[in-house]
Amino acid sequence: MYPIPQNAFIAKVLVPVLYGCEQKSAIHAAHAIAGDENVLLTGFIYVPEEQSLSTAAVDARKLRQTLKQLYKVKRGDKWAQVHVSHKPWEELVNVVKREDVDLLLLEWPCHFDALKTSVAEVLAQAPCNIAIVNQHIGVNLKNVLIPIRGGPYAELSLRIALSIRNSSNAKISSLHLFPNNITRDQDVAFKGVDRVLKNLPEIKREEVVTNDPANAVFEAAKKYDLLIMGASARPMDEVPSIGPVAEKIMRESRNGVIVVKTKLPYAINPASEEAAQTAISVLVDKWFAENTFHADEFTDLKYLLSLKQKQNLTISLALPALNEEETVGRVLRTIKNVLMKRVPLLDEIVLIDSNSTDRTRQIAEKIGVPIYIHQKVLPQYGARKGKGEALWKSLYCTSGDIVIWIDTDIVNIHPRFIYGLIAPLLLRPEIDFVKGFYRRPLKVGNKMQAGSGGRVTELTARPLLNLFYPELSGMVQPLSGEYGGRRKVLEQLPFFSGYGVEIGLLIDMLEKFGLRSIAQVDLQERIHHNQPLEALGKMSFAIIQAVIRKLEVKYGQNILENINKTMKMIRYEQDRFFLDIEEIAEGERPPMIEIPEYKNILYPSDSHL
Repeated sequence: MYPIPQNAFIAKVLVPVLYGCEQKSAIHAAHAIAGDENVLLTGFIYVPEEQSLSTAAVDARKLRQTLKQLYKVKRGDKWAQVHVSHKPWEELVNVVKREDVDLLLLEWPCHFDALKTSVAEVLAQAPCNIAIVNQHIGVNLKNVLIPIRGGPYAELSLRIALSIRNSSNAKISSLHLFPNNITRDQDVAFKGVDRVLKNLPEIKREEVVTNDPANAVFEAAKKYDLLIMGASARPMDEVPSIGPVAEKIMRESRNGVIVVKTKLPYAINPASEEAAQTAISVLVDKWFAENTFHADEFTDLKYLLSLKQKQNLTISLALPALNEEETVGRVLRTIKNVLMKRVPLLDEIVLIDSNSTDRTRQIAEKIGVPIYIHQKVLPQYGARKGKGEALWKSLYCTSGDIVIWIDTDIVNIHPRFIYGLIAPLLLRPEIDFVKGFYRRPLKVGNKMQAGSGGRVTELTARPLLNLFYPELSGMVQPLSGEYGGRRKVLEQLPFFSGYGVEIGLLIDMLEKFGLRSIAQVDLQERIHHNQPLEALGKMSFAIIQAVIRKLEVKYGQNILENINKTMKMIRYEQDRFFLDIEEIAEGERPPMIEIPEYKNILYPSDSHL
C-alpha cells in the first residue's frame, strides 16, 4: 500500500528548546507543519567562554524536565538530550546534520539571542531548510496566506502551507503581487507558479497590483492567522537577509509570520521563469503521495461492487488484440470467471481485434466474448493501422460509464490488472483517468532480468514529459497499456492511431482536466513478450511526433509541417548494411463525442441538437 503520511511534504522538523527562551510560537508552528510524531526537539544552553560548562548542570536538568513536559518524552530518549556549549549555534548545526532534519524552526528574536547568532549568519550557513517565525503563531491555524510570485523559495513556502493544510485542515490562499507597469501575462517570474496553482484548486487565489509590496502584504495579512513568505533572494556574494518586506512584516505584524529559506544558495535568477518552475516539484510530490495506489488495497471485490451499485455505474472492459492466440484465451477466461461470474464488477467484455491472422478471434468466440474487427467499425471514416485506432473505436463498441483497457499479451494475467484500475474511479469522484504501472522483467536468452523492461518509457517518454510537461514527471509508466477512465472524459479526447496514443491521452488529460484527475496504480509485475529493438525505435519515433503535436497545439506553432515523417531503418544482410525507408506518420482521430454515429447511439435524446 501507499498510505498518505500525515505530512507528505515536510518529514522532520527540529525546534531547538533553549533555556530561558519563550518558544511557544515555534512549537505551535512545528506541530502545525509536521504533526506530533515528526517534531524533534533538542535542548541547548549557552555558557560564556570564561565559565566552565559544568556550571550549567542544574540548568540542564531543568531543561530536560521542560522537554519531558512539552512532548511527554521518556527519560533517556535521544530527543530529551540537552547540549551545553560555548557555541550553541555550531552545536545546533551539528545536530541538524546528524539527524538529517528537513526543516529547522527558529523563533525571532529569542532563538537568535539565546544561540548567540544573527539572522545573517543563519541564512548564510543554512544547514537545512530554515523557517524563521515571529512570536504570534497560535494553536489553531484556520487561514493561511502565501504571498508568492515565483522566487527561489516559492517551493518551500508551498510545501509548508500544504503541510499545515494536511495537519490542521487550514484554508490556504495565495497572493500574487505585481507592479502596475506590467500586465499579468508579462510577469515572467510568476508563470511557473501560475502553472502549479492551476492544479491546486484547494488554494484560493488573490491578486494585487501595487508598487508598495511591503504595505500590500502587511494589509492583506491582517485577515489571516498566518503569513508564509520567502526570504529575500540575494546573489551569493551579498550579505544574506530576510529582506526589507519580510523584516517589516516580522517586526510589525500582530499575526503569525513564517519566513523561509532553502538550504542551498540559489544560482538561478530569482526573477526568472526557471526559478518559478521549481515549485512544480511540490505539485508532483503532492500528487504522487495522494494519487498513487497499490492493487493490494482493493482486494475486497464485494466492497468495490457495492460502490459501483451505489453510484449506479456500468463498467466495460475492451481488449485490443493482434495475433495473440498464445495468451488471449487465458486472459479472457480469467477475467470473465472472476469479474463477471464470481463478482459482477464488469458489465461487458469486448475484444477489439485488428484483423488477426491467427486463432485470436476463434478463441475469444469460443469463450463467448463479443468480437469487433476495428477496421470494420465506422468504416465510413476509414481504417487506420495501430492500437490507438482500436482504442478509439472501442468507445463506439462499448456502453459502460467506465471504460478499461488492458493488453491481451499478458502472460501472468490476474484480476488485479482490472480491479486495480477500476477502484480509484469508484473511490474518488474527482479521479477521471487511471494508469497502471508494474515491474517489467526483460527476457534475455533463457533468463529474465528483473526491472529491465520499459526501455522506450525511460529513454523517450519520461525524458520528454520531464522536459515539456513536468507535472507528469511522477508517472511511473506513462506508456503502460493498462489504463482506463470515465466515458464522459474519454469521449472528449482525441486519439492518436498508433504508438502515440498513451502519451497523447495522458497529456490531454493534464491539459484539459488537470493533474488531480489522473491517478496511477501499482499492478505489481507484468510479464509479456518483449519487442525487438527495431520495433522500439519505431515506437520512439511515433511518440516523439505525438509530443510535438501536443506542443504545437499548446503554443500555437507548426513544428512538424516541414519535418521528416519517414524513418530510415538500418538493415543488415549478407555482410552488408543498407537503409530501408519506412513511413511512420502518427495520425490523430477527433474526440469520439464529435462523431454523429456515436452520439446517436450513446446520447439519442441529444441527436437532434
